[in-house]
Amino acid sequence: MKWLPSVPLFWRIFLSIWLAMAVTVVASNLASRVLLDRERQAIERQAGLHDLGLEAIAIREENGKWAPWRFLREQGEQMDLHLILIDLDDKERRLPSFVRERMESSWYPQKPALFDINERYQLVAWPRASGEGWLDPGVFRFIELALAAVLITLACWWIARMVSRPMNHMEQTARQIAGGRTELRVSEHIAGRGDEVGQLATAFNAMTDQLCTLLERQKHLLRDISHDLRTPLTRQRIAIELATDAGEDEQLMASILRQNERLEAMTAQILTLYRVAEQGNDIEREPVALLTLINEVLQDAADYAEHQGVDCQLTAGPELLKSSVLGDGELLRRAFENILQNALDHTSPGDAVQVSVGTSGQFLEIAFEDEGPGVDDEHLPHLFEPFYRADKSRGGQGWGLGLAIARDIVAAHDGSIRADRGASGGLRVTIRLPVFIGT
Repeated sequence: MKWLPSVPLFWRIFLSIWLAMAVTVVASNLASRVLLDRERQAIERQAGLHDLGLEAIAIREENGKWAPWRFLREQGEQMDLHLILIDLDDKERRLPSFVRERMESSWYPQKPALFDINERYQLVAWPRASGEGWLDPGVFRFIELALAAVLITLACWWIARMVSRPMNHMEQTARQIAGGRTELRVSEHIAGRGDEVGQLATAFNAMTDQLCTLLERQKHLLRDISHDLRTPLTRQRIAIELATDAGEDEQLMASILRQNERLEAMTAQILTLYRVAEQGNDIEREPVALLTLINEVLQDAADYAEHQGVDCQLTAGPELLKSSVLGDGELLRRAFENILQNALDHTSPGDAVQVSVGTSGQFLEIAFEDEGPGVDDEHLPHLFEPFYRADKSRGGQGWGLGLAIARDIVAAHDGSIRADRGASGGLRVTIRLPVFIGT
């Protein structure tokens, strides 16, 4: 495709439509001319019509006006023509109305053949219906319109197909790349085109390559840094504990130890995030009793909730006791813990965190709703991005990794997660997971 001359898409569309119109006009005129020529030739090729007219006049003068009518009818049947002898003094009355309309029509120049026999008489001739045909002007009009409609329809279809197919392909490719299939690119067949569509596809592929390279470098950088931090952090924690046992300032050592634990927790979160991202849908799966798992998460967080002065309330129907999902129980536990921890951190003492479990079609819905300050609407779409913190809205002390990890875990379980405002004005995070139906 590279050797083809570069023709802008604008000129392709312009020339295609222009050529379609030109071909329509030329073809319709040629078809009309052919049909008109056939009609004219069907009459003009008949020899001796002038002599036949003289003979009809002689018969009229000898036997009266009806005699030439019978004579011309008999001769016309042999020649496959309609023949009428016209007395010019009585032309309007003798000429049939449909013949007169044809002669007076301005749609086509072809008219019934007229032969001047003498100063008083004319012979009118046109093909019989059973012969080569005498077409009404409406037929020519229909042929032109039908031919124009067919050619223009084909041209428009081809133009629409030429433009829409590569655009649809690029749109589908972009959606799949956004869904995680970063190895996909726009096909070479489209990228090799020498017009704006080909240039757009080439630029799209180059942009995707650059973005994927940057994302891959970011992943490797954060993963390598996290791995490299774990060993010195562990050694630092041991040194702090030894220093504390040796009688160093306990308050100072406790503060240093807390910061060390925060760094270790952040490192663990980063490693979890990228481990889930790399595994994708290739996680180990087994039936997980969802309500039991959520109860365990709430029990594990009970001490922290009591320390925060926050009440955790679970709402679920008894029919959900046997409901389960197919997935990795430990990963789901981590996702629920992260969301619950986020809710507890942003709920004031004396308020509550509501956890509800219900069904929606073939999905289980788990909602975590806090009574905190909430999140502004412009921050909601970004809450699940790594390291994003809506500090102005919630003033949290985390690293912006908990909800990002929960999002990737839910996605790996073929579910969805969203955040919106709760009834009390706080944040509500809702998870939808497909119900597992055992066999």
